[in-house]
Amino acid sequence: METITSVQNSRVKRTVKLQRKASVRREEGLTVIEGAREVSRAIENGWQPVELWLCPALGGTEQKLFQNLGKTTESRLIRFHCSENVFLKITYRENPDGVLAVGPLVGRSLDELNLPENPLLLIAEGLEKPGNLGALLRTADGAGADAVIICDPATDLNNPNVIRASIGTLFYLPVAEAASTDALSFLRQKGIRILSAVPEADTVYTDLDLTGPVAVAVGAEDRGLSRIWETQADWNAKIPMLGKNDSLNVSVSAAIVLYEAVRQRKKLNFI
Repeated sequence: METITSVQNSRVKRTVKLQRKASVRREEGLTVIEGAREVSRAIENGWQPVELWLCPALGGTEQKLFQNLGKTTESRLIRFHCSENVFLKITYRENPDGVLAVGPLVGRSLDELNLPENPLLLIAEGLEKPGNLGALLRTADGAGADAVIICDPATDLNNPNVIRASIGTLFYLPVAEAASTDALSFLRQKGIRILSAVPEADTVYTDLDLTGPVAVAVGAEDRGLSRIWETQADWNAKIPMLGKNDSLNVSVSAAIVLYEAVRQRKKLNFI
């Protein structure tokens, strides 16, 4: 195992570029995951890292990371021990735990989604903030959504802040990226009805039957969904706002509607 102590090391510089630049991630087909929990979750769900960086001074150990993982995955990695100053150079988060891994980009096409008979999907269009996208993935996972489709994204799915905010759930969920027009065609072909969350809608989300195949579509907080989703949706529905504010965080809005679908399905013993 190589020990790296200089921040001028070429591997250190390359890892920093992977952290900071989406263009470099796309060019190399690699992303960076930080944290023992997140790396473990990714590996448990089939992600195959190519590099493992450990900083013992910050608590990063192989025993901590691999205690629940198989030897086969562990043996394939190129490992680096590094000094604290090197790890703080390559890390993106505050208070790191000394574990970082480099491996393949995450994401798939619409054709790669394998959906059940009665799917519940989340559509997120035009999100700009990585933290919001990561929180949406956690929401979708918590509600048991079968897949997430990211449409016309304004942020990189493999942005380290997306991975961090999702707390590794990015690797549990099937997540596809597509243009809104392609996503709409896909949903129509699959017979999946679309609920677009629109604050100005007349219908309240609780008045709808969400027990069948359904996709809940949400947009960026500043712009909302594009016109194509409003005009093509089976329903435009709102969440009643009873206080002074006129909107909710996008992940909160998604959670409210998704869990209403969960409630209805559970009542009919669909889940």
